[in-house]
Amino acid sequence: MSTFTVLETLEAYLDSIALARSANTARTYGNAVQAFTLSLAENGIDPETALANQASDKWLAAFIGNLKGFSPASERLYLTAVIGWYEYLAAERLADINLPRLRLLIKRRARRPGLRLPQFPRQQIERVLGFAEGLAQAPAQDERERLRALRDRAFLLALADTGLRVHEACNLRRGDLDMTEGRAILVGKGDRQAVVRFSRRSLKALHDYLSARSSLDGSSGRPLTALPLFARHDLGAGKKTLPMTTTTGRAIVHERVRQALGDAATQAITPHTFRHYFVTTVLRASGGNLKLAQELARHRNIAVTQRYAHLSDDELDRGYYEIFDT
Repeated sequence: MSTFTVLETLEAYLDSIALARSANTARTYGNAVQAFTLSLAENGIDPETALANQASDKWLAAFIGNLKGFSPASERLYLTAVIGWYEYLAAERLADINLPRLRLLIKRRARRPGLRLPQFPRQQIERVLGFAEGLAQAPAQDERERLRALRDRAFLLALADTGLRVHEACNLRRGDLDMTEGRAILVGKGDRQAVVRFSRRSLKALHDYLSARSSLDGSSGRPLTALPLFARHDLGAGKKTLPMTTTTGRAIVHERVRQALGDAATQAITPHTFRHYFVTTVLRASGGNLKLAQELARHRNIAVTQRYAHLSDDELDRGYYEIFDT
């Protein structure tokens, strides 16, 4: 076994993290290692003189006890960093480490981060969708502005009524969508192929948009099926039918939310907020059918869907007063 000290191996471990991970991650791991060395010192172990080959699960157990003043999420993050050091020792053959035992120790003693329920302003989203519907009749200075209005209307309604993630919507091609069946085939999260269903109102909005775009698409020289479902309509695109980026998709949500609700609302409503709206709408309308919501939202784990199966404060208030004040 090596005669490297604990401190020397911790520094070498952090150097390897700095090379492979982001600066933010390296900084966080550095904070975790600093907390770990303080824990060692408090338990009579000097990192500058103690040998790394003496690394023990007792050191980790003591560290877990010293992390109780941190939030559960921070505790988990710091433990991930420190268990990485133990893995580093094992991989470099600097110490004989029983990694399964260490992971079991963390599983038994570490706290789990509290569950955060998805929160979103439902009524505000519905106001944004109402505003989006009105974009079809909005006055436009030129054809480019008219196409943007129709595109943004279709884009927002699609996000709300399909559960599409913003990058999925931006990556769709016209050939992916069967307007007759109201379905699109896409490659979603984890490179899994999935079917996404479109509502009547989102299909109508898409039909209006694509009809207005017909001359632009027809002059592209490419098969219609290969063209993006949602295209750019800015000066840079000119007369070409170019796909939107995720940045453009986010900008659409930001700008239309600002127009509908004001600047303050742009902090609360993001593209993913519309996905929250979709899942919760399915649950409310189906009487809490988790399996249906899971399949439509394409959640691999139903535990993710269960996070949405909660009542809003308004619904809880109404239920309470119906019981006790009638």
